Amino acid sequence: MDLVAPPPFLASDYIVRFASERWEAAGAAELRRQVFCTEQRVFDHDDRDATDAVATTIVALSTLAGGPDEVIGTVRIHQSAPGIWWGSRLAVAPAYRRVGIIGPALIRLAVSSAHAMGCVRFFAHVQSPNELLFRRLHWAKIEQLALHGREHLLMQADLAYYPPIADGTIGFHAARRAA
Repeated sequence: MDLVAPPPFLASDYIVRFASERWEAAGAAELRRQVFCTEQRVFDHDDRDATDAVATTIVALSTLAGGPDEVIGTVRIHQSAPGIWWGSRLAVAPAYRRVGIIGPALIRLAVSSAHAMGCVRFFAHVQSPNELLFRRLHWAKIEQLALHGREHLLMQADLAYYPPIADGTIGFHAARRAA
């Protein structure tokens, strides 16, 4: 008799907010390392750069018994000039990629919180395979370019689609749809 391992437990409720606890920031850094260094091999050992010193880290957290449990997604945002904001290092844990709401929820808080802080234009360098996701979320392609040896697109968010969220530290809850 072959024993089949049960599928991994995936929470159905998620919290998306600015990282405010040490374990959240550490979990975001570890997830980025796993995705960009180990999985994608974009960077050798660490993906941290000068932007991390000025960026705000946003996390998606799975929940257990109604409370935050583990970091399952992350993105960072920063202002490069007055009113000009950037999102980067969007990463979702492999087990949660098919949930379908984690990446969009991170993008929503990234753009909406920047919008509340005076953003007039929000950009990101998006890996080409993710273009459709961003287009569905009301982003426009500006140009195609190569970064870190991979094809990327410079894209801009349509701020009219992202109403301001004044308090990113509170963030919001996102839930999987029932089957």
